[in-house]
Amino acid sequence: MKVDGNARAYWSATLGLLTKVLVIWFVVPYLGGIVFADALNGIKLGGYPLGFWIAHQGSIYLFIVLIFWYAKKMSAIDRQFGMQED
Repeated sequence: MKVDGNARAYWSATLGLLTKVLVIWFVVPYLGGIVFADALNGIKLGGYPLGFWIAHQGSIYLFIVLIFWYAKKMSAIDRQFGMQED
């Protein structure tokens, strides 16, 4: 029974992390590139309006950062539940 409880806790932690990553990945480009684009376009970054930059380049950079953050957090979850690879 302990193995089943550990597996459920592991899966729950994994889904929680995945949910956080997907929400961040959706919300930041959506808010920065669409909802607040007019307000952010008053700021220039590299000669381009910030709203435009977030919608295009910022989304890619955010995705790369999220990949590394996810890998680090997933390693911590694996160690916590004894699922790490040696």
